[in-house]
Amino acid sequence: MFKYQYILFVCSFLSITACNGQTQSTKEIPTENLKTIKTEHKMKIEIWGDVMCPFCYIGKRNFETAMAQFADKEDIEIIWKSYQLDPTIPEVANETYEDYLVKRKGISLEQAKSTLANVTQSAKQAGLDYHFDKALMVNSLKAHQLIQFAKTKNLGNEAEERLFKAFFTEGKNIADITTLTQLGKEIGLDEQELQVAFTDEKYAQLVKNDIQEAQQIGVSGVPFFVIDRKYAVSGAQPPQAFLETLEKSFAEWRKLNPKSQFEVIEGQSCTTDGKCE
Repeated sequence: MFKYQYILFVCSFLSITACNGQTQSTKEIPTENLKTIKTEHKMKIEIWGDVMCPFCYIGKRNFETAMAQFADKEDIEIIWKSYQLDPTIPEVANETYEDYLVKRKGISLEQAKSTLANVTQSAKQAGLDYHFDKALMVNSLKAHQLIQFAKTKNLGNEAEERLFKAFFTEGKNIADITTLTQLGKEIGLDEQELQVAFTDEKYAQLVKNDIQEAQQIGVSGVPFFVIDRKYAVSGAQPPQAFLETLEKSFAEWRKLNPKSQFEVIEGQSCTTDGKCE
């Protein structure tokens, strides 16, 4: 078990009232039979979140703002991790977002409206357009299965972004396979191929694995950003907080992982499994 250095506060979807909307080479050989491949070694950043969590979308956008200012962004690998804040929500919508908060948190309708108004304002500051009145409160498992499949095609970030917008801005049903298929097509996934996300138990298990891992490392709220398995940033922090942590953690990572001074020249060869090409 590794130890994290935690940054600031945890902001949980189920603690939305308490948060109150605050988001805190060698030389090249000129031979046509050879090709040059640059070695890649990047610092990993893992992000746990739920597509129904309003602060996760805000946190994503603030993190992206920080990354845009980060000089070594090309040396960063982003890995999205699944998390369900409330797996008991049914797949069929039977209540509004406001009703859900009233029932779940035991607050008045007026308090729920005020809370969501504050979150909407925080989202606007991050350049996002929230419409909680359109949001369909449905189970997010199938949406996460789509994300897990998209990750196999290097489209994890695109899937996260599309699903966030679908839920918070467009009021789409993120538990409906037809809707999810259309969203998948929009980010470049093959319509027929992506059906495996909903029929192969492997993708549901990958979601569960991410959630279990989160529990093991002590994640109690999302968004939760784990940087190089050393630092953790909890909540929708402002861009500057993300940038400062990025710069600090990357400087430490770079000392242990200096830039490669060479390129790998790849030519015809044989491998241990008997393949020669």
